[in-house]
Amino acid sequence: MHASRGTQKRSVGLGLALLSAFAFGGSGVAAKPLIEAGLDPLHVVWLRVAGAAVIMLPIAWRHRNLVRERPALLAGFGLFAVAGVQACYFAAISRIPVGVALLVEYLAPALVLGWVRFVQRRPVTRAAALGVVLAVGGLACVVEVWAGLGFDALGLLLALGAACCQVGYFVLSDHGGQEGKGDDSRRVEPPHPLGVIAYGLIVGALVLTVVARPWGMDWSLLGGTAGMNGNGVPAWLLIGWIVLIATVLAYATGVVSVRMLSPQVAGVVACLEAVIATVLAWVLLGEHLSAPQLIGGFVVLTGAFIAQSAAPKPPSGPVAAGGGAVAGVTEGELSAGRASH
Repeated sequence: MHASRGTQKRSVGLGLALLSAFAFGGSGVAAKPLIEAGLDPLHVVWLRVAGAAVIMLPIAWRHRNLVRERPALLAGFGLFAVAGVQACYFAAISRIPVGVALLVEYLAPALVLGWVRFVQRRPVTRAAALGVVLAVGGLACVVEVWAGLGFDALGLLLALGAACCQVGYFVLSDHGGQEGKGDDSRRVEPPHPLGVIAYGLIVGALVLTVVARPWGMDWSLLGGTAGMNGNGVPAWLLIGWIVLIATVLAYATGVVSVRMLSPQVAGVVACLEAVIATVLAWVLLGEHLSAPQLIGGFVVLTGAFIAQSAAPKPPSGPVAAGGGAVAGVTEGELSAGRASH
């Protein structure tokens, strides 16, 4: 009986993880036509984050104690994992292909190991080092360094900025997933992941409102259409997809899947986000990658998987586990990234 329930739980968890990867992977494909139609990348990010924040307000109210207990975690999550990742990623896909931007972002697990080794001064396993080498080597194939960086250099830097912001998320997760102490020295349980996500979206929306200045946006574009590989798609439909599917549904299913699976398994499934994004961009946007780029992308994902799986664990719990989309940390697992996309 217990084995049957365990198998069923695992199956449901895998299904939710796949749904989360698909939802996150479609964000760039839906956003790029809006950007090409005339919307500023920052305005698209603001619409996504602000819309999702409004939907998550009831959850934020339910976990309002987090504002008092973990203000630094919420501020950092909103600044890096929401505003930083989204702004850099959407700005990157306005200049380079969606698949390339996401694969560059998947350097985050390798960069986390750099933080562990050189900042925290903890040893890194040989397998983890191999993962870093593979990820960097695969990235060289993705950007075709032998052709003198055929892609927009600024676009690549923006995608790398998104990866660095994901590192900030992972580091915050390491602290946020652990127990703390209240003012009266009582133990404080790890914050609920949905509460952190809700407040992260709210903080991110506030930051992006100041940066993006949405009052200067051409709102008439939202009533028009955006071109998707020669076909016109209503702009409001793309916005709805980004907010409801690529953000709210993606985060919710990602959190539940991590709870039902091990962080490592959820992280492996999350790596499919890059594959899904590349395939969708190929089919819906006509963005074709060459054979060396596809091989390089596979090597990047392999390296990211090895790096995250071999990350050393401190006595209090793991630093981070998960790909661009999902990260697992101690008892209070949080979904990343996806805040990534």
